[in-house]
Amino acid sequence: MKRDVDGILYEALVVALVGFCAALTANHFSPKGIKLTRNYFPSGEPALGGEVAAVPRSQTATTNSLAARLQSRNLTMVGLAEAEELYRDPRHETEQVVFIDARSRQFYEEGHVPGAFHLDHFYPETTLSEVLPVVLSAEIIVVYCNGGDCEDSEFTAVFLREAGVPDDRMRVYGGGMEEWRLQGLPVELGHRRSGRMEAP
Repeated sequence: MKRDVDGILYEALVVALVGFCAALTANHFSPKGIKLTRNYFPSGEPALGGEVAAVPRSQTATTNSLAARLQSRNLTMVGLAEAEELYRDPRHETEQVVFIDARSRQFYEEGHVPGAFHLDHFYPETTLSEVLPVVLSAEIIVVYCNGGDCEDSEFTAVFLREAGVPDDRMRVYGGGMEEWRLQGLPVELGHRRSGRMEAP
């Protein structure tokens, strides 16, 4: 009887191990797989007063790494100057230039680029019906997240491309909301077009 129990336990262990290895392999090759080395809870989130914690990393190395990663996915990265220029472009008011905030709903409501739409690629069903018609007719779409090591903007841009948005209209703002806030640019609180602005 003991040998039967040992045999069953051994088989269960082998099946679990094979399943685990298969899951890791599938995750590695999936374009939507979870990156096991990513910090999903970075320390550089905005504090309650709108301040941004200092992030001890080489900004240049992070920017270069992001630019290379985006280029490998046929996505165009823009810096602060171009993002601000597009924000001030008159086409932004007519939704021909559209900003997409790819962070969670909580972070979006704590402050986003004024007029930005919210699209969390983890829960696209919550806002996709509102966002998709707008981005399909826009001339330029700027997707952003927190900036730095945050990959949500990249995943959301790929998601939008798969939904039919042409590559040549898509931009990813690498500095994200961290850089936007640090530069003292306008930040809207709450829902889109709430009119509530963060104090400078």
